[in-house]
Amino acid sequence: MDKLYDNLIELVGKENIEKDADMKNHTTFRAGGKAEFLVTPVDIESTCRLYKYLYDNNIKYYFIGNGSNLLVRDEGFDGVIVKFGNNFSDIETDGEEIKCGAGCYLSKVANVAKENSLKGMEFAAGIPGFIGGAIAMNAGAYGGEMKDIVKEVVVINKNGDIKNIPGAEMDFSYRHSKVLDEKYIVISVILSLEKGNKDEIIEEMDRLQKARKDKQPLEYPSAGSTFKRPEGYFAGKLIEDSGLRGYSVGDACVSEKHCGFVVNKGNASATDIINLIKHVQDKVYKDSGVVLEPEVKIL
Repeated sequence: MDKLYDNLIELVGKENIEKDADMKNHTTFRAGGKAEFLVTPVDIESTCRLYKYLYDNNIKYYFIGNGSNLLVRDEGFDGVIVKFGNNFSDIETDGEEIKCGAGCYLSKVANVAKENSLKGMEFAAGIPGFIGGAIAMNAGAYGGEMKDIVKEVVVINKNGDIKNIPGAEMDFSYRHSKVLDEKYIVISVILSLEKGNKDEIIEEMDRLQKARKDKQPLEYPSAGSTFKRPEGYFAGKLIEDSGLRGYSVGDACVSEKHCGFVVNKGNASATDIINLIKHVQDKVYKDSGVVLEPEVKIL
């Protein structure tokens, strides 16, 4: 550990490293264990060096943004969590394009689009994650997906080299992209939008926000939709049909407002959440024969 710590200091600076970081403070579930190290790199160059070092030395690592799709087991993560934040949150507009860093909130980028009368990103205004994770997972909602608006993605590969990848070559599909296959790290992205009517964009964003508020349990910590959508089905409907609305393990609970969400009603542990997810999977499979695949990444 001491040698790893010394090497991390050399790579990113002591002030950008937190030991035994409580990951419930860095995930929207507000649950989970500690990471051996949490590193927040300040620029692209140090991130390239850091990624190459971690990969070449077979050190356990995971890159995160807002932690909106993540749960760290209570036992903790024996390795390095790399978190993008304010140092990767620049946003620039150029005509109908927006260039933004991986550490930008989707909601912030959507608001910049709105202020510049650019349409096409309304669907993303209520998604709680950062743009980097949204690209990696091809985030989507209400009929829109990131693949619809991505022109180019700038990534770091396993060798610590920077690559520019056209959106058409990102292999986007449901909750998937080339980022996951190639273990790329997203640094920034160029979004291609269309000129629109600002009042209509505002109206659409308000409509979608109201739909979220009415249908989703935004009052509790969660990771958004807990399960991927099974082909031909809706996860929430399958869970409801299995009689699991409101079912809980400790403070982890199947939302009564939307059964597709597992929420933290107070002090749920990661173990509570994981056990609840497993119970839901088992019951739904027993009742319907459908396998529910978690959308949440468990470390």
